[in-house]
Amino acid sequence: MTFVLIHGAWHGGWCWKRVVPLLRAAGHEVHAPTLTGLGDRAHLAHRDIDLETHISDVVGLLEAEELDDVVLVGHSYAGMVITGAADRAPQRIRQLVYFDAFVPENGRALTDYVGPALAANQRTEGEGAGTVAPMPTKALGATLPEDVAWVERRQVRHPFKTMSQPLTLCNPAAVAKLPKAFVNCHSATGTFEQFASRIRTDPAWRYFELKAGHDAMIIDPPGTARVLLDCAGDR
Repeated sequence: MTFVLIHGAWHGGWCWKRVVPLLRAAGHEVHAPTLTGLGDRAHLAHRDIDLETHISDVVGLLEAEELDDVVLVGHSYAGMVITGAADRAPQRIRQLVYFDAFVPENGRALTDYVGPALAANQRTEGEGAGTVAPMPTKALGATLPEDVAWVERRQVRHPFKTMSQPLTLCNPAAVAKLPKAFVNCHSATGTFEQFASRIRTDPAWRYFELKAGHDAMIIDPPGTARVLLDCAGDR
């Protein structure tokens, strides 16, 4: 089985560093790429990076590495990205896992789900600077000084157009047919409860909880690995 782990806003592939070896030790192939303009690819940042750019990043990895039977995991913002990638390459995907993530509808943008005040603030900042500053680290749930320092050291500003561009699905029926799981990490922001409250009673979904905080892959790597293996049916 192959896991492809997609990070959220302001982060990079670095945030999965503690989880990747645990999944590999369980016998699985693991990829944790960084989306354009973030993490180790921050040098590629420009104001025209949009959601389609990041969807293309993931589809490009799936195709270049010839990956099949993929458990595609999206954290936070990356719920937008994995939904688009599943639309473009459903034949390569075994399952979608929304890890405390946005679960978008066709034609809607991330800013449609964050509340009017935050959306307005992001729009004002993003249209001016082209990027949006990271949220306070405490909102991510990290409390250990070394974790806080790691996150604050590695986070970068996020391309605003990835948040404001609506998701466009060309093959929504194919996406709908894919098995899906949602992991509720009990984010302090409350943003993802809108999705968890709907999904936890939906028989078309598998629902899991990991009460670690939003950045669970940093806060609780063993718990994160366990719940991802559970989502994939490997435990």
